[in-house]
Amino acid sequence: MAGVVPLTKTRLADLWREVKERDSEEFWGDLKAESIRLVKEMLEVSLEEEMIYRLQASRYAHTPTRRGWRNGCYYRDVLWDQGLIANLRVPRARHRIEDSQLLERYRRRQGEIDELVRQTFLAGVSTRRVGEVLAPILGQSLSASTVSRIASTLDREVGLFLSRQIEDRLVYLLLDGITLKVKTAGGVKKKLVLVAYGIDESGQRQIISFRLVQSESEAQWEAFLNDLYRRGLEGKTLRLIVTDGCSGLQRALDTVYPYVERQLCWVHKLRNVARRLPRKIQKECLAGARAIYLASTKREATHRFREWANMWRSTVPKAVECIEKDLEELLTFLACPEADWRKVRTTNAIERAFREVRRRTRPMSCFNNARSCQRVAFGVISHLNSHWRERPKSTHKS
Repeated sequence: MAGVVPLTKTRLADLWREVKERDSEEFWGDLKAESIRLVKEMLEVSLEEEMIYRLQASRYAHTPTRRGWRNGCYYRDVLWDQGLIANLRVPRARHRIEDSQLLERYRRRQGEIDELVRQTFLAGVSTRRVGEVLAPILGQSLSASTVSRIASTLDREVGLFLSRQIEDRLVYLLLDGITLKVKTAGGVKKKLVLVAYGIDESGQRQIISFRLVQSESEAQWEAFLNDLYRRGLEGKTLRLIVTDGCSGLQRALDTVYPYVERQLCWVHKLRNVARRLPRKIQKECLAGARAIYLASTKREATHRFREWANMWRSTVPKAVECIEKDLEELLTFLACPEADWRKVRTTNAIERAFREVRRRTRPMSCFNNARSCQRVAFGVISHLNSHWRERPKSTHKS
């Protein structure tokens, strides 16, 4: 087509050389606004020229060689070798045509800026402030819409994590519900995250899965456990399931994993005991209760409970009853190898993991929506799982 020059690599190189020669010292030295503006202007003109060549027709021209039609444009923040070019206008075609050669180099660098934005977001910086935080590195602030678009790419990774197959070789499974704050149309509300944490026969630990739910009801827990089962965690090697004592979870386990032994979390139990104690005797009474799970055998633990119960029953009968009614499931862990006792007598591992989620999101006050919550939880979980895989198993602690 007459008047249209293909954008070859040589042609693009010539265009870049022209920009450098026009303002070399300023462009390569201080990256001042005028230099960035000049590059942006040149790129937008070049992209228009390239679109004409790719469509084999100029604007509004009707020719036999036309390969498609325009469809407006979109805007992108481009990280080039010399700095950030904000809101670059990129022409768009209605139908699929060959990729832009001009933006090939941009796409390679875009992966770097996307990853930088994702990591900053996962570190707990709010969407509105990510651009401000990265401005000294990129030379210009990213818009909140750009940050949101890049952060949303984590959704696919979250989906893959929550649907992947699970190897059925766990010996211990810890289950707990963690509370996080999420912004909703009706204001900030607390949301529950159901979490599954496992330890296999080699001592390797990992967070298996998580789900954002409305409540810790039997139906929600049963759906979560059934999902684990369908994805491969049939429980053929499970020795013990550790829970916080939630009644809905207990009933769900009766349905999905009815034959696996259960251990109630001592931390949750002692919190319940503390709520039944006058403040002046809390320290002494709880110290005696902790001595129960520190016994070296089940017989010794039972003996320690009886001594503790005899001492406190007349003073705080409800506190004693709180442990007494669940004593058998509080001592199940003593049938496991002694080296594993600290790991399986509480669900502390899950609480510690989500303490990190809360720490990273503290600057946000709360999550903007459920997806934002899932992204940050997934980011922290992925980091922890990777960290645990790299550590020698002999150094693992509960």
